[in-house]
Amino acid sequence: MQPNGILTLLSDFGLSDVYVGVIKGAIAQINPALNVIDLTHQIPPQSIAAARFCLMNAYAYFPSGTVHIAVVDPGVGSTRRAIAVEFAQGYLVGPDNGLFSGVLSQSPAFAAVELTNPQYWRTTALSNTFHGRDIFAPVGAHLASGANLTQLGENIDVNTLVQLDVAPVRITPSIIYGCIQYIDGFGNSITNISGSYVQQHWNVIVNGLHIPGSNTYSDVVAGNAIALVGSHGYVEIAIANGNACRQLQLKLGTQVQVLIR
Repeated sequence: MQPNGILTLLSDFGLSDVYVGVIKGAIAQINPALNVIDLTHQIPPQSIAAARFCLMNAYAYFPSGTVHIAVVDPGVGSTRRAIAVEFAQGYLVGPDNGLFSGVLSQSPAFAAVELTNPQYWRTTALSNTFHGRDIFAPVGAHLASGANLTQLGENIDVNTLVQLDVAPVRITPSIIYGCIQYIDGFGNSITNISGSYVQQHWNVIVNGLHIPGSNTYSDVVAGNAIALVGSHGYVEIAIANGNACRQLQLKLGTQVQVLIR
């Protein structure tokens, strides 16, 4: 696949330290002409699940040939694999810890390599805590500049890539069972239940509370709970002009039921 010169970055580094700037510096040392786009650096620390969701809901908005570098890496320095993956719309570069499993559930991998070729690293004297700088950023820059995937390291079976377990959705004629898979910065709590399942009349049960299904945040009075299908295509729980996570005491994995009438 021909790279298009676009690199995206996603991490849990935050913006108060120099880590994001250093990543961009490592990229610029290889090719300062690359178009580097920040998806987010505000993933909750070590939250692979949040990174999985965000990347899964971002990749489709980029043109074919984009390279996505994602670094949420609590296993950095351990035996977890550093990988690059080719899929239908581009490339994924980062740790093999399940954060790519959302993207690959929608657009399966064509090929994958373990990043064992130091020619494409920043240095062979790797930090045990910052592979984003020393491996992932330079590898992503080389890929986006035209390096061939097979040059980066040893081929690996795509079926061995780590999958992040997300509770499966269970469907019955009248109830759909799921859970909260992501909480955004507004406190909106996004389930793993596709909006395609809901009908004209439906509501959500969470923590014993019945919440009406509707279309927009303004369909209820400010401060009231509402369920709707968000821009990501999943059923979400919100508080109009409020924070559903905090007010309803929701968290990742909280069980949710959607009642279809």
